[in-house]
Amino acid sequence: MEEQIDSVGKAFVDHYYHLFDNDRAAMSSLYQPTSMLTFEGQKLQGVEDIITKLTQLPFDQCRHVISTVDSQPASVTGGIVVFVSGSLQLPGENHPLQFSQMFHLSPTPQGNFFVLNDIFRLNY
Repeated sequence: MEEQIDSVGKAFVDHYYHLFDNDRAAMSSLYQPTSMLTFEGQKLQGVEDIITKLTQLPFDQCRHVISTVDSQPASVTGGIVVFVSGSLQLPGENHPLQFSQMFHLSPTPQGNFFVLNDIFRLNY
């Protein structure tokens, strides 16, 4: 069970940051109307508001380098909590930004997961 949760968490993280770095608009498939994002303290809910925020960040290109991924079962319904730490390299910047991000993945009836909760913070 623990290995399965870790592998789902790792696969999700790989997919999420690949989309973020290459096609942020396509991230809409990861969220649902009940999804919430707290981005540097700003709270957003719903697919449209979340994707608008992510696609309107003041940079078009970036590259995430993941340092750690920790996953735990979140509930009896099969959810997974994923905690990520890493760095974010922006074009023209000499020093990467350190960040932490937490996801609560919730299962769908089709056997997939969606992001129910997403909290992002830069680490200063």
